[in-house]
Amino acid sequence: MDKVVLAFSGGLDTSVCIKLLEEKYDMEVVTACVDVGQPREEIERPASVAMDIGNYKHYTIDAREEFASDFIFPAIKANALYEGYPLSTALARPLIAMKIVELAHKEEADAIAHGCTGKGNDQFRFEAIIRSLSDCRIIAPIRELNLTRTEEMDYARSCGIPLPSDKLYSIDENLWGRAIEGDILEDPMVEPPEDVFSWTRSSADAPEESQAIEMEFKNGVPTAINGDKLNPLDLIGKCNDLAGMHGIGRVDIIEDRIIGLKSREIYETPGAFLILAAHKALEQMTLTRNELKFAEIVSNAYSELIYDGMWHEPLREDLDHLLNRMQERVSGIVRLKLHKGSLRVVGRKSPNSLYNQETVSFEDKTLDQCEMTGMVKNYAMQAAIYHKVFKK
Repeated sequence: MDKVVLAFSGGLDTSVCIKLLEEKYDMEVVTACVDVGQPREEIERPASVAMDIGNYKHYTIDAREEFASDFIFPAIKANALYEGYPLSTALARPLIAMKIVELAHKEEADAIAHGCTGKGNDQFRFEAIIRSLSDCRIIAPIRELNLTRTEEMDYARSCGIPLPSDKLYSIDENLWGRAIEGDILEDPMVEPPEDVFSWTRSSADAPEESQAIEMEFKNGVPTAINGDKLNPLDLIGKCNDLAGMHGIGRVDIIEDRIIGLKSREIYETPGAFLILAAHKALEQMTLTRNELKFAEIVSNAYSELIYDGMWHEPLREDLDHLLNRMQERVSGIVRLKLHKGSLRVVGRKSPNSLYNQETVSFEDKTLDQCEMTGMVKNYAMQAAIYHKVFKK
């Protein structure tokens, strides 16, 4: 009997896959959960579910520190946003796939399986990495058998598989954010109920008083909050708590999936919004105008690569080299004010600042204003000629 390693979350899709892999594919199943910052119960649940369903061999792989330092921090340097929101689920998928491939090699497995549907993005993200790093056969039971969520639930009941929830929401959570979709949220006119949110308070429930914090950066990544030096895991968690308490980080978007479908997605990324706002403010102070304009192009390209599951694309590695060079000067402190869903940068300083307070002052005379006359006179020359020729 061939052996398969199943990327296993203990949710409906992957729980159903265990039995499907046995019954429909005649495979020996090994399950694995990769910890990238899920709640503790979601890390403990897969082992318990694997035991309850059939005492399967199960691995729990702690990849949180690697996720923070090797994936989230590069995404911060790139200001990685897809259609306006910080990428979280997409960012974790390559690392999860890498760990599953490592385990498959260790277990000498013939195949790797996942619970992705044929409508989502994760099938691309997982399989791009798996095929880059492994010759294992890939099995996607939900996609290959064209199952609906209701059919999965019926099958789970028939096999005695415990259902994780009565709700049909699909929720993915890691250090960098939460993604919620499905059920009533598929109707874009339905306001998300409060029970879909876990990390953020509503604006109404946020504190009445604003809170000011200071975030310190070195070489483009955050290192301290209010003077307290923190490791990447603790810093990200602290930012999630601070911003979430003040109702910051909720996103309700109709986004464009890889296959062309538009989907309604709800995200909670409080810490990501806080860190990226501070990071951008510091870049404005330390990078030149041309660097900032080019950084926007790089950010868009980098974000698209992450979203599309192209983490192993050489261009992403090339962009990392560029970003690391640019970010060498992005060090300093940013002060932000949080209040009832709003996030404002209210101060910034850097030893590498290109902002010259004396020169920019209205009271300064070191820059002779008279010398600007000739520059202004010939400014927008082609537009002026155009209007003279065509706008008579």
